[in-house]
Amino acid sequence: MNAKENLSPTVRAEAPVAGPEQKEIWGSDAIAAVLRTLDIPFLALNPGASYRGLHDSIVNYLGNTRPQMLLCLHEESAVAIAQGYAKASDRMMGAVVHSNVGLMHASMAIFNAWCDRMPMLVLGATGPWDAAKRRPWIDWIHTASDQAALVRDYTKWDNQPASVPAAYEAILRAAQIANTAPRGPTYINLDAGLQEAKIGALPPLPDAKRYRAPDPVLPAEHLVDAAAKLLSGAKHPVILAGRVSRSESCWKQRVALAEKLHARAFTDIKVGAAFPTDHPLHAAPPATFLSPDAAKLLREADVVLSLDWVDLAGALKAAWGADPVGAKVIQISPDAHIHRGWSMDYQGLAAIDVYMMCEPDIAVPLLLDAVKPRPGAVAAKPAPLPDAAAEVVSIRTLADALNAATKDVDVCITRLPLGWNGAYRHFRHPLDYIGSEGGGGVGAGPGITVGAALALKDSGRLPVAIMGDGDFLMGATALWTAAHYGIPCLILVANNRSFFNDELHQERVAKERSRPVENRWIGQRISGPDIDIAMMARAQGAEGIGPVAKASELKPAIEKGIQSARNGAVCVVDVRVAPGYDTNMGGSGASQKR
Repeated sequence: MNAKENLSPTVRAEAPVAGPEQKEIWGSDAIAAVLRTLDIPFLALNPGASYRGLHDSIVNYLGNTRPQMLLCLHEESAVAIAQGYAKASDRMMGAVVHSNVGLMHASMAIFNAWCDRMPMLVLGATGPWDAAKRRPWIDWIHTASDQAALVRDYTKWDNQPASVPAAYEAILRAAQIANTAPRGPTYINLDAGLQEAKIGALPPLPDAKRYRAPDPVLPAEHLVDAAAKLLSGAKHPVILAGRVSRSESCWKQRVALAEKLHARAFTDIKVGAAFPTDHPLHAAPPATFLSPDAAKLLREADVVLSLDWVDLAGALKAAWGADPVGAKVIQISPDAHIHRGWSMDYQGLAAIDVYMMCEPDIAVPLLLDAVKPRPGAVAAKPAPLPDAAAEVVSIRTLADALNAATKDVDVCITRLPLGWNGAYRHFRHPLDYIGSEGGGGVGAGPGITVGAALALKDSGRLPVAIMGDGDFLMGATALWTAAHYGIPCLILVANNRSFFNDELHQERVAKERSRPVENRWIGQRISGPDIDIAMMARAQGAEGIGPVAKASELKPAIEKGIQSARNGAVCVVDVRVAPGYDTNMGGSGASQKR
Protein backbone atom coordinates (compact mmCIF):
# COMPACT_ATOMS: atom_id res chain seq x y z
CA MET A 1 0.00 0.00 0.00
CA ASN A 2 1.21 3.50 -0.82
CA ALA A 3 1.31 5.76 2.24
CA LYS A 4 -0.59 8.40 0.30
CA GLU A 5 -3.48 5.96 -0.06
CA ASN A 6 -3.45 5.44 3.70
CA LEU A 7 -4.88 8.89 4.40
CA SER A 8 -6.35 8.23 7.84
CA PRO A 9 -4.05 6.05 9.93
CA THR A 10 -5.60 5.10 13.24
CA VAL A 11 -3.75 5.77 16.47
CA ARG A 12 -4.74 5.42 20.08
CA ALA A 13 -7.29 8.09 20.85
CA GLU A 14 -7.63 10.15 24.01
CA ALA A 15 -11.42 10.44 24.04
CA PRO A 16 -12.82 13.43 25.94
CA VAL A 17 -15.82 13.20 28.26
CA ALA A 18 -18.94 14.53 26.56
CA GLY A 19 -19.96 17.97 27.74
CA PRO A 20 -23.28 19.86 27.74
CA GLU A 21 -24.71 21.29 24.55
CA GLN A 22 -22.65 24.27 23.44
CA LYS A 23 -24.57 27.51 23.77
CA GLU A 24 -21.68 29.90 23.28
CA ILE A 25 -18.99 29.94 20.64
CA TRP A 26 -15.48 31.16 21.30
CA GLY A 27 -12.90 32.44 18.87
CA SER A 28 -10.83 29.30 19.19
CA ASP A 29 -13.88 27.15 18.38
CA ALA A 30 -14.11 28.85 15.01
CA ILE A 31 -10.38 28.38 14.42
CA ALA A 32 -10.67 24.68 15.28
CA ALA A 33 -13.65 24.34 12.93
CA VAL A 34 -11.73 25.78 9.98
CA LEU A 35 -8.85 23.39 10.69
CA ARG A 36 -11.35 20.54 10.32
CA THR A 37 -12.50 21.84 6.93
CA LEU A 38 -8.90 21.47 5.73
CA ASP A 39 -8.97 17.79 6.71
CA ILE A 40 -5.77 18.09 8.74
CA PRO A 41 -5.49 14.65 10.37
CA PHE A 42 -3.20 15.42 13.32
CA LEU A 43 -1.75 18.29 15.31
CA ALA A 44 1.54 17.44 17.01
CA LEU A 45 2.00 19.76 19.94
CA ASN A 46 3.64 20.61 23.21
CA PRO A 47 1.04 22.41 25.35
CA GLY A 48 1.19 25.99 26.56
CA ALA A 49 -1.12 28.58 28.09
CA SER A 50 -0.84 30.92 25.10
CA TYR A 51 -3.05 28.59 23.08
CA ARG A 52 -5.13 27.13 25.90
CA GLY A 53 -8.25 28.36 24.11
CA LEU A 54 -7.43 26.42 20.94
CA HIS A 55 -6.43 23.39 23.01
CA ASP A 56 -9.84 23.41 24.70
CA SER A 57 -11.61 23.77 21.36
CA ILE A 58 -9.79 20.82 19.79
CA VAL A 59 -10.75 18.67 22.80
CA ASN A 60 -14.22 19.89 23.79
CA TYR A 61 -15.57 21.44 20.58
CA LEU A 62 -14.17 18.94 18.04
CA GLY A 63 -13.92 15.93 20.36
CA ASN A 64 -10.19 15.54 19.64
CA THR A 65 -10.81 14.17 16.14
CA ARG A 66 -10.00 15.58 12.71
CA PRO A 67 -7.58 16.86 13.85
CA GLN A 68 -6.43 14.67 16.72
CA MET A 69 -3.82 16.04 19.09
CA LEU A 70 -0.53 14.17 19.47
CA LEU A 71 1.19 15.18 22.70
CA CYS A 72 4.95 15.67 22.32
CA LEU A 73 7.55 16.35 25.00
CA HIS A 74 9.42 18.98 22.99
CA GLU A 75 8.46 21.39 20.22
CA GLU A 76 11.31 20.15 18.02
CA SER A 77 9.75 16.71 18.15
CA ALA A 78 6.31 18.08 17.28
CA VAL A 79 7.60 19.76 14.13
CA ALA A 80 9.86 16.82 13.21
CA ILE A 81 6.87 14.47 13.47
CA ALA A 82 4.91 16.70 11.09
CA GLN A 83 7.90 16.71 8.73
CA GLY A 84 8.26 12.93 8.82
CA TYR A 85 4.55 12.51 8.16
CA ALA A 86 4.80 14.70 5.05
CA LYS A 87 7.94 12.92 3.86
CA ALA A 88 6.22 9.54 3.87
CA SER A 89 2.74 10.62 2.73
CA ASP A 90 3.24 13.74 0.57
CA ARG A 91 0.52 15.18 2.81
CA MET A 92 0.53 18.12 5.24
CA MET A 93 -0.27 17.86 8.93
CA GLY A 94 -0.04 20.48 11.64
CA ALA A 95 2.13 21.37 14.61
CA VAL A 96 1.31 23.74 17.47
CA VAL A 97 3.90 25.54 19.57
CA HIS A 98 3.59 27.69 22.68
CA SER A 99 4.18 31.38 22.21
CA ASN A 100 7.66 32.77 21.52
CA VAL A 101 9.45 30.25 23.76
CA GLY A 102 7.88 27.29 22.00
CA LEU A 103 8.69 28.80 18.63
CA MET A 104 12.31 29.20 19.71
CA HIS A 105 12.42 25.52 20.60
CA ALA A 106 10.78 24.61 17.29
CA SER A 107 12.91 26.85 15.10
CA MET A 108 15.59 24.28 14.18
CA ALA A 109 12.98 21.73 13.17
CA ILE A 110 11.13 24.35 11.10
CA PHE A 111 14.41 25.11 9.33
CA ASN A 112 14.83 21.39 8.58
CA ALA A 113 11.35 21.26 7.03
CA TRP A 114 12.09 24.41 5.04
CA CYS A 115 15.30 22.99 3.55
CA ASP A 116 13.53 19.67 2.95
CA ARG A 117 10.67 21.44 1.11
CA MET A 118 8.03 19.71 3.22
CA PRO A 119 4.53 21.21 3.65
CA MET A 120 3.49 22.00 7.20
CA LEU A 121 1.05 24.27 9.01
CA VAL A 122 2.62 25.56 12.22
CA LEU A 123 0.28 27.32 14.65
CA GLY A 124 1.58 29.47 17.47
CA ALA A 125 0.17 32.00 19.88
CA THR A 126 0.93 35.23 21.67
CA GLY A 127 -0.43 37.64 24.15
CA PRO A 128 -3.07 38.60 24.74
CA TRP A 129 -1.99 41.27 22.27
CA ASP A 130 -4.15 43.78 24.14
CA ALA A 131 -1.86 44.73 27.02
CA ALA A 132 -4.82 45.54 29.27
CA LYS A 133 -5.82 41.87 29.22
CA ARG A 134 -2.40 40.40 30.08
CA ARG A 135 -1.80 38.62 33.35
CA PRO A 136 1.12 40.04 35.34
CA TRP A 137 4.59 38.90 34.27
CA ILE A 138 3.89 35.64 32.43
CA ASP A 139 1.72 37.01 29.61
CA TRP A 140 4.20 39.83 29.10
CA ILE A 141 7.18 37.54 28.56
CA HIS A 142 5.06 35.42 26.22
CA THR A 143 4.22 38.39 23.99
CA ALA A 144 6.45 39.69 21.21
CA SER A 145 5.83 42.55 18.81
CA ASP A 146 6.82 40.51 15.75
CA GLN A 147 7.00 36.93 16.92
CA ALA A 148 7.08 35.42 13.44
CA ALA A 149 10.35 37.25 12.76
CA LEU A 150 11.98 34.36 14.62
CA VAL A 151 11.22 32.04 11.69
CA ARG A 152 10.27 34.36 8.81
CA ASP A 153 13.44 33.66 6.86
CA TYR A 154 12.66 29.95 6.70
CA THR A 155 8.89 29.83 6.41
CA LYS A 156 6.96 30.53 3.23
CA TRP A 157 4.45 32.89 4.84
CA ASP A 158 3.28 34.06 8.25
CA ASN A 159 0.38 36.03 9.68
CA GLN A 160 -1.14 37.19 12.97
CA PRO A 161 -4.90 37.54 12.36
CA ALA A 162 -6.88 39.98 14.51
CA SER A 163 -10.41 38.57 14.07
CA VAL A 164 -12.14 35.27 13.38
CA PRO A 165 -12.80 36.08 9.68
CA ALA A 166 -9.15 37.08 9.37
CA ALA A 167 -8.12 33.81 11.06
CA TYR A 168 -10.24 31.84 8.58
CA GLU A 169 -8.49 33.51 5.69
CA ALA A 170 -5.02 33.27 7.24
CA ILE A 171 -5.30 29.54 7.89
CA LEU A 172 -6.71 28.84 4.41
CA ARG A 173 -3.94 30.91 2.81
CA ALA A 174 -1.25 29.29 4.95
CA ALA A 175 -2.40 25.81 3.93
CA GLN A 176 -2.61 26.82 0.28
CA ILE A 177 0.89 28.30 0.28
CA ALA A 178 2.40 25.40 2.23
CA ASN A 179 1.02 22.93 -0.32
CA THR A 180 2.07 24.91 -3.40
CA ALA A 181 5.38 23.86 -4.95
CA PRO A 182 8.02 24.37 -3.80
CA ARG A 183 6.34 23.29 -0.59
CA GLY A 184 7.34 24.34 2.90
CA PRO A 185 6.20 25.37 6.38
CA THR A 186 3.92 28.34 7.07
CA TYR A 187 3.27 29.97 10.44
CA ILE A 188 0.09 31.46 11.95
CA ASN A 189 0.34 33.30 15.26
CA LEU A 190 -2.96 33.29 17.16
CA ASP A 191 -3.66 36.07 19.65
CA ALA A 192 -4.68 34.56 22.99
CA GLY A 193 -7.27 37.30 23.35
CA LEU A 194 -8.85 36.34 20.03
CA GLN A 195 -8.93 32.69 21.02
CA GLU A 196 -10.66 33.39 24.33
CA ALA A 197 -13.23 35.93 23.11
CA LYS A 198 -16.93 35.04 22.84
CA ILE A 199 -18.03 35.58 19.25
CA GLY A 200 -21.74 34.80 19.19
CA ALA A 201 -22.81 32.58 16.32
CA LEU A 202 -20.18 30.65 14.41
CA PRO A 203 -19.34 32.60 11.24
CA PRO A 204 -20.13 30.55 8.12
CA LEU A 205 -17.29 28.17 7.37
CA PRO A 206 -15.60 28.51 4.00
CA ASP A 207 -15.60 25.76 1.40
CA ALA A 208 -11.97 24.68 1.78
CA LYS A 209 -11.95 23.05 -1.66
CA ARG A 210 -12.18 26.49 -3.21
CA TYR A 211 -8.96 27.52 -1.45
CA ARG A 212 -6.84 24.46 -2.14
CA ALA A 213 -3.38 24.69 -3.64
CA PRO A 214 -3.31 25.20 -7.42
CA ASP A 215 -2.72 22.35 -9.81
CA PRO A 216 0.95 21.89 -10.73
CA VAL A 217 2.27 24.24 -13.38
CA LEU A 218 2.90 22.73 -16.82
CA PRO A 219 6.12 23.63 -18.62
CA ALA A 220 5.95 25.58 -21.88
CA GLU A 221 5.69 23.34 -24.93
CA HIS A 222 8.75 24.85 -26.60
CA LEU A 223 10.86 24.02 -23.53
CA VAL A 224 9.70 20.40 -23.54
CA ASP A 225 10.54 20.22 -27.26
CA ALA A 226 13.98 21.76 -26.72
CA ALA A 227 14.78 19.38 -23.87
CA ALA A 228 13.52 16.37 -25.81
CA LYS A 229 15.66 17.33 -28.80
CA LEU A 230 18.79 17.57 -26.64
CA LEU A 231 18.10 14.27 -24.90
CA SER A 232 17.20 12.42 -28.10
CA GLY A 233 20.41 13.51 -29.77
CA ALA A 234 22.70 12.95 -26.80
CA LYS A 235 25.48 10.38 -26.90
CA HIS A 236 25.88 10.18 -23.13
CA PRO A 237 22.77 11.55 -21.37
CA VAL A 238 22.60 11.61 -17.57
CA ILE A 239 19.60 12.02 -15.28
CA LEU A 240 20.13 13.52 -11.82
CA ALA A 241 17.04 12.35 -9.92
CA GLY A 242 16.59 14.67 -6.93
CA ARG A 243 13.51 15.99 -5.10
CA VAL A 244 10.51 14.00 -6.31
CA SER A 245 7.33 12.62 -4.77
CA ARG A 246 6.63 9.23 -3.20
CA SER A 247 4.27 8.41 -6.09
CA GLU A 248 4.81 4.92 -7.48
CA SER A 249 3.45 5.86 -10.92
CA CYS A 250 5.87 8.80 -11.17
CA TRP A 251 8.69 6.46 -10.12
CA LYS A 252 7.83 4.15 -13.04
CA GLN A 253 7.80 7.08 -15.46
CA ARG A 254 11.31 8.14 -14.41
CA VAL A 255 12.54 4.59 -14.97
CA ALA A 256 10.81 4.47 -18.35
CA LEU A 257 12.42 7.75 -19.40
CA ALA A 258 15.89 6.54 -18.42
CA GLU A 259 15.35 3.27 -20.27
CA LYS A 260 14.03 4.98 -23.40
CA LEU A 261 17.09 7.23 -23.48
CA HIS A 262 19.56 4.66 -22.14
CA ALA A 263 20.55 7.45 -19.75
CA ARG A 264 22.65 6.93 -16.68
CA ALA A 265 20.80 7.91 -13.51
CA PHE A 266 22.24 9.29 -10.29
CA THR A 267 20.41 9.62 -6.96
CA ASP A 268 21.12 11.58 -3.79
CA ILE A 269 21.11 10.15 -0.25
CA LYS A 270 19.97 13.55 1.07
CA VAL A 271 16.51 13.09 -0.47
CA GLY A 272 14.05 10.22 -0.76
CA ALA A 273 14.47 7.30 -3.14
CA ALA A 274 14.00 8.49 -6.73
CA PHE A 275 15.24 5.62 -8.93
CA PRO A 276 15.91 1.91 -8.32
CA THR A 277 19.48 1.70 -7.12
CA ASP A 278 19.98 -1.83 -8.49
CA HIS A 279 18.83 -0.86 -11.98
CA PRO A 280 21.54 -1.34 -14.64
CA LEU A 281 21.30 2.36 -15.51
CA HIS A 282 21.84 3.52 -11.93
CA ALA A 283 25.38 4.80 -12.22
CA ALA A 284 26.71 5.04 -8.65
CA PRO A 285 25.54 4.44 -5.09
CA PRO A 286 23.55 7.39 -3.71
CA ALA A 287 25.74 9.62 -1.59
CA THR A 288 25.84 12.93 0.23
CA PHE A 289 28.55 14.11 -2.16
CA LEU A 290 29.55 12.71 -5.53
CA SER A 291 32.45 10.30 -5.18
CA PRO A 292 35.43 10.81 -7.52
CA ASP A 293 34.22 7.87 -9.63
CA ALA A 294 30.70 9.27 -9.82
CA ALA A 295 32.02 12.73 -10.71
CA LYS A 296 34.09 11.17 -13.49
CA LEU A 297 31.00 9.45 -14.90
CA LEU A 298 29.04 12.70 -14.76
CA ARG A 299 31.81 14.50 -16.62
CA GLU A 300 31.35 12.06 -19.52
CA ALA A 301 27.79 13.35 -20.04
CA ASP A 302 26.97 15.57 -22.99
CA VAL A 303 23.42 16.27 -21.74
CA VAL A 304 22.44 16.46 -18.06
CA LEU A 305 18.78 16.34 -17.03
CA SER A 306 18.34 17.62 -13.46
CA LEU A 307 15.11 16.61 -11.76
CA ASP A 308 15.23 19.18 -8.94
CA TRP A 309 18.68 17.96 -7.90
CA VAL A 310 19.79 19.43 -4.57
CA ASP A 311 22.84 21.61 -5.31
CA LEU A 312 23.05 21.19 -9.07
CA ALA A 313 25.92 23.69 -9.26
CA GLY A 314 27.87 21.67 -6.69
CA ALA A 315 27.41 18.44 -8.65
CA LEU A 316 28.54 20.08 -11.88
CA LYS A 317 31.54 21.60 -10.12
CA ALA A 318 32.49 18.18 -8.73
CA ALA A 319 32.54 16.87 -12.30
CA TRP A 320 34.06 19.76 -14.24
CA GLY A 321 35.97 21.61 -11.54
CA ALA A 322 37.00 25.09 -12.65
CA ASP A 323 36.42 24.23 -16.32
CA PRO A 324 33.26 25.33 -18.11
CA VAL A 325 30.54 22.68 -17.87
CA GLY A 326 30.98 20.60 -21.02
CA ALA A 327 27.39 19.35 -21.19
CA LYS A 328 24.08 20.90 -22.05
CA VAL A 329 22.09 21.23 -18.82
CA ILE A 330 18.32 20.86 -18.50
CA GLN A 331 16.92 21.95 -15.17
CA ILE A 332 13.41 20.98 -14.04
CA SER A 333 12.72 22.62 -10.69
CA PRO A 334 10.35 25.19 -9.15
CA ASP A 335 12.79 25.77 -6.30
CA ALA A 336 13.83 29.31 -7.21
CA HIS A 337 10.36 30.48 -6.18
CA ILE A 338 11.32 29.83 -2.54
CA HIS A 339 14.83 31.32 -2.52
CA ARG A 340 15.60 34.05 0.00
CA GLY A 341 18.66 35.97 1.09
CA TRP A 342 19.04 34.79 4.70
CA SER A 343 19.76 31.08 4.21
CA MET A 344 22.06 29.88 1.47
CA ASP A 345 20.14 26.62 1.10
CA TYR A 346 19.54 27.64 -2.53
CA GLN A 347 23.15 26.52 -3.20
CA GLY A 348 25.33 27.70 -6.11
CA LEU A 349 24.02 29.17 -9.36
CA ALA A 350 24.21 26.56 -12.11
CA ALA A 351 24.66 27.21 -15.81
CA ILE A 352 21.44 26.01 -17.47
CA ASP A 353 20.50 25.68 -21.15
CA VAL A 354 16.83 24.66 -20.81
CA TYR A 355 14.96 25.64 -17.65
CA MET A 356 11.49 24.33 -16.80
CA MET A 357 10.28 25.98 -13.61
CA CYS A 358 7.91 23.20 -12.59
CA GLU A 359 7.86 19.98 -10.60
CA PRO A 360 9.77 17.05 -12.13
CA ASP A 361 6.79 14.71 -11.73
CA ILE A 362 4.84 16.94 -14.14
CA ALA A 363 7.55 17.28 -16.79
CA VAL A 364 8.82 13.69 -16.90
CA PRO A 365 5.74 12.16 -18.59
CA LEU A 366 5.81 14.97 -21.17
CA LEU A 367 9.46 14.22 -21.91
CA LEU A 368 8.73 10.49 -21.98
CA ASP A 369 6.27 11.10 -24.81
CA ALA A 370 8.47 13.60 -26.63
CA VAL A 371 11.92 11.96 -26.67
CA LYS A 372 13.02 9.53 -29.33
CA PRO A 373 14.34 6.13 -28.26
CA ARG A 374 18.10 6.07 -28.03
CA PRO A 375 20.17 2.96 -28.62
CA GLY A 376 22.79 2.34 -26.01
CA ALA A 377 24.67 -0.23 -24.04
CA VAL A 378 23.81 -1.07 -20.45
CA ALA A 379 25.88 1.05 -18.12
CA ALA A 380 28.69 -0.61 -16.22
CA LYS A 381 27.91 -1.34 -12.60
CA PRO A 382 30.03 0.10 -9.79
CA ALA A 383 32.58 -2.18 -8.22
CA PRO A 384 31.16 -4.16 -5.31
CA LEU A 385 32.08 -3.25 -1.77
CA PRO A 386 34.83 -5.32 -0.18
CA ASP A 387 33.75 -7.89 2.36
CA ALA A 388 33.12 -6.56 5.84
CA ALA A 389 35.46 -7.55 8.63
CA ALA A 390 33.80 -10.58 10.17
CA GLU A 391 34.09 -9.67 13.86
CA VAL A 392 34.02 -5.88 13.70
CA VAL A 393 30.68 -4.28 14.52
CA SER A 394 30.46 -1.42 12.03
CA ILE A 395 27.76 0.41 10.15
CA ARG A 396 28.52 -1.99 7.29
CA THR A 397 27.93 -5.10 9.41
CA LEU A 398 24.82 -3.44 10.82
CA ALA A 399 23.58 -2.90 7.25
CA ASP A 400 24.36 -6.51 6.28
CA ALA A 401 22.46 -7.82 9.31
CA LEU A 402 19.49 -5.56 8.57
CA ASN A 403 19.41 -6.69 4.94
CA ALA A 404 19.45 -10.34 5.99
CA ALA A 405 16.73 -9.83 8.59
CA THR A 406 14.41 -7.87 6.25
CA LYS A 407 14.83 -9.98 3.12
CA ASP A 408 11.09 -10.60 2.86
CA VAL A 409 9.87 -7.49 4.70
CA ASP A 410 8.63 -4.24 3.12
CA VAL A 411 10.71 -1.61 4.89
CA CYS A 412 10.77 2.17 4.82
CA ILE A 413 14.15 3.54 5.88
CA THR A 414 13.36 6.77 7.70
CA ARG A 415 16.87 7.80 8.72
CA LEU A 416 20.48 7.00 7.80
CA PRO A 417 23.68 8.01 9.61
CA LEU A 418 26.50 10.03 8.06
CA GLY A 419 28.73 6.97 7.83
CA TRP A 420 26.27 5.10 5.61
CA ASN A 421 27.49 4.05 2.16
CA GLY A 422 24.78 4.10 -0.49
CA ALA A 423 25.87 0.66 -1.68
CA TYR A 424 24.87 -0.95 1.62
CA ARG A 425 21.21 -1.36 0.66
CA HIS A 426 19.15 -1.10 -2.52
CA PHE A 427 16.03 1.04 -2.86
CA ARG A 428 13.45 -0.36 -5.29
CA HIS A 429 10.34 1.64 -4.36
CA PRO A 430 9.75 5.33 -3.57
CA LEU A 431 8.90 4.44 0.03
CA ASP A 432 12.03 2.35 0.56
CA TYR A 433 13.80 5.51 1.77
CA ILE A 434 12.45 9.00 2.57
CA GLY A 435 15.68 11.02 2.76
CA SER A 436 17.45 13.11 5.37
CA GLU A 437 16.19 15.93 7.55
CA GLY A 438 17.04 18.60 4.99
CA GLY A 439 18.68 21.28 7.10
CA GLY A 440 21.40 19.38 8.94
CA GLY A 441 19.68 19.75 12.30
CA VAL A 442 20.85 17.06 14.71
CA GLY A 443 18.13 15.45 16.82
CA ALA A 444 15.55 15.30 14.03
CA GLY A 445 15.88 11.56 13.46
CA PRO A 446 13.55 10.24 16.19
CA GLY A 447 10.77 12.73 15.45
CA ILE A 448 10.93 12.27 11.68
CA THR A 449 10.84 8.51 12.21
CA VAL A 450 7.75 8.76 14.42
CA GLY A 451 6.03 11.02 11.88
CA ALA A 452 6.83 8.69 9.00
CA ALA A 453 5.68 5.72 11.08
CA LEU A 454 2.41 7.56 11.72
CA ALA A 455 1.88 8.00 7.98
CA LEU A 456 2.79 4.36 7.31
CA LYS A 457 0.67 2.90 10.11
CA ASP A 458 -1.68 0.18 8.83
CA SER A 459 0.13 0.23 5.44
CA GLY A 460 2.04 -3.04 5.95
CA ARG A 461 5.38 -1.27 5.55
CA LEU A 462 7.79 -1.34 8.51
CA PRO A 463 9.46 1.98 9.42
CA VAL A 464 13.14 1.44 10.28
CA ALA A 465 15.64 4.14 11.21
CA ILE A 466 19.40 3.81 11.47
CA MET A 467 20.76 6.84 13.30
CA GLY A 468 23.78 7.98 15.26
CA ASP A 469 23.80 8.17 19.02
CA GLY A 470 24.07 11.97 19.01
CA ASP A 471 20.96 12.25 16.86
CA PHE A 472 19.10 9.79 19.07
CA LEU A 473 20.10 11.41 22.35
CA MET A 474 18.93 14.86 21.25
CA GLY A 475 15.50 13.67 20.12
CA ALA A 476 14.82 10.57 22.23
CA THR A 477 11.67 11.90 23.89
CA ALA A 478 9.85 11.66 20.54
CA LEU A 479 9.66 7.93 21.30
CA TRP A 480 7.25 8.61 24.14
CA THR A 481 4.74 10.03 21.65
CA ALA A 482 5.07 6.91 19.48
CA ALA A 483 4.66 4.59 22.47
CA HIS A 484 1.76 6.58 23.90
CA TYR A 485 -0.25 6.60 20.66
CA GLY A 486 0.69 3.11 19.49
CA ILE A 487 2.83 4.07 16.49
CA PRO A 488 5.21 1.14 15.89
CA CYS A 489 8.70 1.61 14.50
CA LEU A 490 12.22 0.22 14.83
CA ILE A 491 15.26 2.37 15.55
CA LEU A 492 18.78 1.00 15.22
CA VAL A 493 21.27 3.30 16.92
CA ALA A 494 24.71 3.16 15.31
CA ASN A 495 26.38 4.07 18.57
CA ASN A 496 30.05 4.97 18.17
CA ARG A 497 29.98 6.92 21.44
CA SER A 498 31.41 10.02 19.80
CA PHE A 499 30.57 13.07 17.76
CA PHE A 500 32.80 11.29 15.29
CA ASN A 501 32.37 13.53 12.26
CA ASP A 502 33.76 16.35 14.37
CA GLU A 503 36.70 14.19 15.39
CA LEU A 504 37.59 14.05 11.70
CA HIS A 505 37.27 17.81 11.45
CA GLN A 506 39.61 18.27 14.44
CA GLU A 507 42.07 15.81 12.92
CA ARG A 508 42.04 17.81 9.68
CA VAL A 509 42.77 21.05 11.54
CA ALA A 510 45.47 19.43 13.66
CA LYS A 511 47.29 18.11 10.58
CA GLU A 512 47.11 21.49 8.87
CA ARG A 513 48.65 23.12 11.96
CA SER A 514 51.18 20.32 12.70
CA ARG A 515 49.55 19.54 16.03
CA PRO A 516 48.93 16.11 17.61
CA VAL A 517 45.98 14.32 16.00
CA GLU A 518 45.79 12.11 19.08
CA ASN A 519 43.88 14.93 20.79
CA ARG A 520 41.00 14.90 18.31
CA TRP A 521 38.75 13.00 20.73
CA ILE A 522 38.74 15.67 23.46
CA GLY A 523 35.35 17.35 23.68
CA GLN A 524 33.92 14.77 21.23
CA ARG A 525 33.68 11.36 22.91
CA ILE A 526 30.43 10.34 24.61
CA SER A 527 31.88 7.92 27.13
CA GLY A 528 32.98 7.69 30.75
CA PRO A 529 30.21 6.88 31.49
CA ASP A 530 28.68 5.25 28.43
CA ILE A 531 25.01 6.12 28.02
CA ASP A 532 22.54 3.25 28.32
CA ILE A 533 20.49 3.89 25.19
CA ALA A 534 18.31 0.80 25.61
CA MET A 535 17.38 1.99 29.10
CA MET A 536 16.57 5.45 27.70
CA ALA A 537 14.22 3.79 25.22
CA ARG A 538 12.52 1.83 27.99
CA ALA A 539 12.13 5.06 29.95
CA GLN A 540 9.99 6.40 27.08
CA GLY A 541 7.77 3.32 27.03
CA ALA A 542 9.60 1.66 24.13
CA GLU A 543 11.36 -1.68 24.13
CA GLY A 544 15.13 -1.46 24.45
CA ILE A 545 17.61 -4.04 23.21
CA GLY A 546 21.35 -4.00 23.80
CA PRO A 547 23.98 -2.88 23.90
CA VAL A 548 24.89 -5.21 21.02
CA ALA A 549 28.67 -5.36 20.84
CA LYS A 550 29.34 -8.57 18.89
CA ALA A 551 28.75 -9.15 15.18
CA SER A 552 27.17 -12.52 15.93
CA GLU A 553 24.53 -10.81 18.09
CA LEU A 554 23.44 -8.33 15.44
CA LYS A 555 21.02 -10.31 13.29
CA PRO A 556 19.18 -11.92 16.25
CA ALA A 557 18.83 -8.51 17.91
CA ILE A 558 17.46 -6.93 14.72
CA GLU A 559 15.09 -9.85 14.16
CA LYS A 560 13.81 -9.42 17.69
CA GLY A 561 13.33 -5.70 17.06
CA ILE A 562 11.46 -6.36 13.81
CA GLN A 563 9.13 -8.77 15.52
CA SER A 564 8.55 -6.30 18.32
CA ALA A 565 7.65 -3.51 15.88
CA ARG A 566 5.42 -5.82 13.86
CA ASN A 567 3.60 -6.62 17.09
CA GLY A 568 2.86 -2.91 17.50
CA ALA A 569 5.70 -1.76 19.74
CA VAL A 570 8.33 0.95 19.47
CA CYS A 571 11.73 -0.72 19.67
CA VAL A 572 15.28 0.61 19.92
CA VAL A 573 18.42 -1.49 19.42
CA ASP A 574 21.69 -0.05 20.75
CA VAL A 575 24.44 -1.22 18.37
CA ARG A 576 27.95 -0.38 19.55
CA VAL A 577 29.69 0.32 16.24
CA ALA A 578 33.36 1.06 15.71
CA PRO A 579 34.02 4.67 14.65
CA GLY A 580 34.70 5.07 10.95
CA TYR A 581 33.10 5.89 7.61
CA ASP A 582 32.96 3.69 4.53
CA THR A 583 31.71 6.43 2.23
CA ASN A 584 32.81 9.61 0.49
CA MET A 585 32.66 12.52 2.91
CA GLY A 586 35.41 14.43 1.15
CA GLY A 587 33.31 17.50 0.48
CA SER A 588 31.70 17.50 3.89
CA GLY A 589 31.49 20.65 5.89
CA ALA A 590 28.98 18.99 8.17
CA SER A 591 29.53 19.33 11.87
CA GLN A 592 26.99 16.91 13.15
CA LYS A 593 26.88 13.50 14.74
CA ARG A 594 24.33 11.18 13.29
